[in-house]
Amino acid sequence: MAETILGSPLLLATLGSLAAGLMTAVGAAPVLAWRKPGEAGRDAMLGFAAGVMLSAAFFSLIVPAIEAAEGRWGPGLGPPAVAALGILLGMGAVALLNEWLPHEHFDSGPEGPQARTRRRIWLFVAAIAIHNLPEGLAVGVAFAAGGLEGGLPLAIGIGLQNAPEGLAVAVALRGVGYRRRDAFGVAALTGLIEPVGGLAGALVLAASAALLPWALAFAAGAMLYVISHEIIPETHAGGHQRRATAGLGLGLVAMMVLDVWLA
Repeated sequence: MAETILGSPLLLATLGSLAAGLMTAVGAAPVLAWRKPGEAGRDAMLGFAAGVMLSAAFFSLIVPAIEAAEGRWGPGLGPPAVAALGILLGMGAVALLNEWLPHEHFDSGPEGPQARTRRRIWLFVAAIAIHNLPEGLAVGVAFAAGGLEGGLPLAIGIGLQNAPEGLAVAVALRGVGYRRRDAFGVAALTGLIEPVGGLAGALVLAASAALLPWALAFAAGAMLYVISHEIIPETHAGGHQRRATAGLGLGLVAMMVLDVWLA
């Protein structure tokens, strides 16, 4: 009976993607003991987060999107075209979110630099959440198609890369004044989107094989928009460009090593 339950594709996909998503909370946990960072420290940490996102966009999303498209439609112009269109759709979706997201929803005070900063931080949080959905989808598909042996390596890899993303979200929220518990809670919730994608991937395996390249590229486009339009300008606004750029470089190479090592 236990073997039958553990062999269920739905259960494996849900538990595997849940475990990967919970690593976001593990990564965010240090913020519970940290003091609120200063402006320079915040910009360096946001730069690190931008580097993590930039690396994840290419190594965890764009490259796998092209590979998944090639596996389904074969080599040629089609796979990179699918990835390119998905990226542009993701960027366009977050651009619309940028226009529609009201300032007062997150800051009831008057419009000003602090309100704009909070708005940008929440766009960053939204991009991380959007990016977690196709990752969960990929884990669900892997478990449903290959069982424990096929899904476990991918779940471990995505889980390990989720840890610095969780820390980045928590630090960003602490930097604009949110309490430790609130920052940790929001970071943890972004990771809990992954089992939703994991369950969906197991339920619609046949359809998800076609949708996976689009979902991965869409998430990459969402992240790239936030990096370029929101995070980098924010980290440079206070005159801490060098620290922010150093943080970006460290975040990029750290995530690149994790992605390539665990591929």
